[in-house]
Amino acid sequence: MSEEESSPVNSEFLLYTTEDGKQRIEVRLEDGTVWLNQNLMAELFQTTKQNISLHLKNVFSEGELVEDRVVKEYLTTASDGKNYRTKFYNLEAIIAVGYRVKSHRGTQFRQWATERLREYLVKGFVLDDERLAEPGGIDYFNELLERIRAIRASEKRFYQKVRDIYMLSYDYDPHNPLTQEFFATVQNKMLYAVTGKTAAELIESRADSRLPNMGLTTWKGSARGRALTKSDIKIAKNYLNKEEMSDLELLVGQYLDFAEFQARRKKVMYMKDWIEKLNSFLELNEQEVLQNAGRISAELAKEIAYTEFEKFSENRRRIEADMADEELKDKVLSLTEGKRGKNK
Repeated sequence: MSEEESSPVNSEFLLYTTEDGKQRIEVRLEDGTVWLNQNLMAELFQTTKQNISLHLKNVFSEGELVEDRVVKEYLTTASDGKNYRTKFYNLEAIIAVGYRVKSHRGTQFRQWATERLREYLVKGFVLDDERLAEPGGIDYFNELLERIRAIRASEKRFYQKVRDIYMLSYDYDPHNPLTQEFFATVQNKMLYAVTGKTAAELIESRADSRLPNMGLTTWKGSARGRALTKSDIKIAKNYLNKEEMSDLELLVGQYLDFAEFQARRKKVMYMKDWIEKLNSFLELNEQEVLQNAGRISAELAKEIAYTEFEKFSENRRRIEADMADEELKDKVLSLTEGKRGKNK
């Protein structure tokens, strides 16, 4: 085991999911390899340091790798300001642990490695087309910044933008229970923050057949004069007033600003981080954070809105019929007066 005076600060190993769902690894080498300590490996594979230590012990005891060849000791400065000797492990050791660790990240690593191995066995070689197309290397964080800016510029609804940011998580998995829970609650959390109501509660309380446009302030095509339809009344956002919409835009803007700032700092963000940050942002802005599913279901709110829409539609038909009668009377009167004028 060799010794070095300072830690390998330029080493970097990133395993992440691309926008098309493929696994990708980005490595920054020092002297032809990567050096990570047990804490960094634990972060990479989203497991505990104790778990990493156990796997390394087994790798060496089973003779898979020779410890002296893959381990270096470096001087590192701890939080107390003192220097300590810390073991760092090279790329071979990192890969060996990746094949053993039982975590979601370990699974993603093995998926990536298996695909590379399959390509090698079939073709006899492996090519990284993206890396060949970008000789300077593909930077995970530069790509992340581009995707964040694309989300900001999109015309998607407020909660869809927050969901898109979550999908940029370093360990994003659409099938993970965390993801399913986040996607199911993000709209309600954002609406509750600015109105004190969930989407269902908002529809139930504001859908009113007696009000102009049934209480809706906007809907798809309203600016072009499109009439209100049944599909419009079940969308909670359509009932928000200008101030509430402005508040939502500010909250989402802050969330996007934070995401961009983290990418600029090259800070890796996990799924759990984005869930925590959404709650933190709401609390920071002194908004209430939704703690439950609300007092009524989405299905009940929809039924209430549909009932109000039937009343609204009946009123609208009656008004249109009355207007048609008035127009007919005006035309008859106009024709009658015209004839009288000719007879004079």
